[in-house]
Amino acid sequence: MWHLVALGCLFFLGLSFLSATLLRRRCPALTEGQVVCISARVVSSVQAVMAVFSGYVITSSCNHVMKDSHWISKDYVLFGTPYMVYDIYAMYLCYWYKQKDNHKSTFSTVIDFLKKNSLITLHHLVLLLICLPITVFYRKGLGDFFLGCLFLAELSTPFISFAKILSQLKKQDTLLYKINGIIALVTFFICRILVFPFMYWAYGRQYGIDTHMVPFHIPLHCTIANVLLMAPQVYWLSQIINKAAKTMKTE
Repeated sequence: MWHLVALGCLFFLGLSFLSATLLRRRCPALTEGQVVCISARVVSSVQAVMAVFSGYVITSSCNHVMKDSHWISKDYVLFGTPYMVYDIYAMYLCYWYKQKDNHKSTFSTVIDFLKKNSLITLHHLVLLLICLPITVFYRKGLGDFFLGCLFLAELSTPFISFAKILSQLKKQDTLLYKINGIIALVTFFICRILVFPFMYWAYGRQYGIDTHMVPFHIPLHCTIANVLLMAPQVYWLSQIINKAAKTMKTE
């Protein structure tokens, strides 16, 4: 088990180092802050592609939504665990570069970062400290199909990351940025919002239950967990929509 975690550490840290090194060599005009932030988005996109591929393999292999399992579900959770730690640090590093001219102490910078990125940081910590132990130790091999569905939610991440890369390059006024924004919005809505009612529909279809009755046939903690996972996604979707609306108004 731990060898997968160690492999994940080496992979994501190595990918970050490699992408940053290539950016420094190929794009010398970029500042160090831009290099760090762009390389972080590259790592995020690669992780998302791997998660989506894993999710597709899992969901397409499970004929029974509860009882069927696939080895990649547990293995990728372990392999991807270091990414959550890396991403928190990468987000802080990007924030530090933006604030370094303000001459704040490290403690003040950390506190400001946590205040402004509290939701995403909490989201990562919940995945690490709560979802990881449940997924690896307490599921007893049940529900791999639903875990695969949650992996598929990462489909929107490469587009969101690409938008951030374009922002770093000051390309917010380009047609490419606008088209990418539309794709990010659509994929986010489908894969991070609609995926939750889809999972209820899939469960109901498996057991011959109407979708709206599924919450009354599954353990209450499952529905509570889904609500807690979905809530930040709804908030982030509203943020994406607001940002898109502001972009349209400035045209």
